[in-house]
Amino acid sequence: MDLTDQQQMILETVRRMAQERVAPRAAEIDEKDEYPWDLWTLFRDAGLLRLVIPEAYGGLGADHTTICLVVEELAKVSAAAAHIVFTCASNISPVLIGGSESLKARLLFRYAAEGGLAALAITEPEAGSDVAAMQTMAKRVGDAYVLNGTKAMISNGDNATIYSIFAKTDPDAGRRGISAFAVEAGTAGLSPGRHERKMGMRGSVLTSLTLEDVRVPVENRLGEEGDGFRICVESLNSARLITAAHALGIAEGALDYARRYAMTRRQFGRPIAEFQGVQFLLADMATEVEAARALTYEGTRRYDRQDPDFVKFSAMAKLFTTDMAMQVTTDAVQVLGGYGYLKDHPVERMMRDAKVEQIWDGTNQIQRLLIGRLLTKEG
Repeated sequence: MDLTDQQQMILETVRRMAQERVAPRAAEIDEKDEYPWDLWTLFRDAGLLRLVIPEAYGGLGADHTTICLVVEELAKVSAAAAHIVFTCASNISPVLIGGSESLKARLLFRYAAEGGLAALAITEPEAGSDVAAMQTMAKRVGDAYVLNGTKAMISNGDNATIYSIFAKTDPDAGRRGISAFAVEAGTAGLSPGRHERKMGMRGSVLTSLTLEDVRVPVENRLGEEGDGFRICVESLNSARLITAAHALGIAEGALDYARRYAMTRRQFGRPIAEFQGVQFLLADMATEVEAARALTYEGTRRYDRQDPDFVKFSAMAKLFTTDMAMQVTTDAVQVLGGYGYLKDHPVERMMRDAKVEQIWDGTNQIQRLLIGRLLTKEG
């Protein structure tokens, strides 16, 4: 990629930060499963948590390519740490897409200044891929909406400052009856649940969210009534590219560790990197990583230009790169043999972290449906 001078400067700063400050904390974050507030402070002070916010609201107004480069670089050493920047950029999208100018001015200046965290509250116990099946209701009462329902598996569920909550304003209209609302932390009736115990991505926050008579001012509605599904789709289209960059970083970290290990681990009197079987594994891993990189950043370029077909590339990048990350991290464990299964080496953590990439922001089965439908509609 041909990076601008600004992108190169940001990337060099983030790379140094990742190696010196993030990498030494990665294993501990995973072991303790505690949110790394020290790294949140580090990223906030470096301006990484306001990359996506337009300059008009106190942010840096970075393009999608830059955001993905930052997430990728951090994910090479810690997926959980990278997830801080990931969610700060992706989960605020509904406000950027559907918020009125007055609402954005009220929320985003503070979000940028304080290094805010955002939560995207779409998923419910009975509504995952089938968004239209959500049961959370929003009823108009005077100059406010009253929200009731339960959300499930919400990233930043108990530490967000802004929640984008999706609810039915017309229960008989299917997906056309979904609306979206910006709800500030501390609003009465908004209650996060316990931290979910996860296989991977330990150190990130995932909770349920209970809404009991949550009153939200009309001016906090995002778009018009019934715009929720459109806002949801547009938010996920951009988030999928960040997911791809996140998965790409995990895979790169695993490949690099496996390659270096293979060059020093000796069996039968020589480094295992000299054996054809190991070389073939590494060759396939490296080729898949480079193919995923090309597809991911072709997607970000199209997104930044707002090409009409960026949606297809976003879905393809998410599908290919996350499947690749699962395969590459599994192969990295194989290169290390029995040692790869031990927590003394980071590849087992990377394999656990990679799995969720195939699931969140739309499962890879949903991506295949979306890509297929887009292809069959093309003239």
